[in-house]
Amino acid sequence: MLEAQSYQCPYCGEEVEAVLDLSAGDQEYVEDCPVCCRPIVFDLRTDGRDWTLHVRTEND
Repeated sequence: MLEAQSYQCPYCGEEVEAVLDLSAGDQEYVEDCPVCCRPIVFDLRTDGRDWTLHVRTEND
């Protein structure tokens, strides 16, 4: 199950959108910001229905 979610880049502050795969369970992965190209760590916690997303810099 895919879910679109807006988030704010922890580096440049721009509002951007990510597509989350909720069917894959808990995940932590890195994607570059599409605006400033810096690496953002995504921490997704889900039970398949409810989910939380936290984004942070690599050094946090």
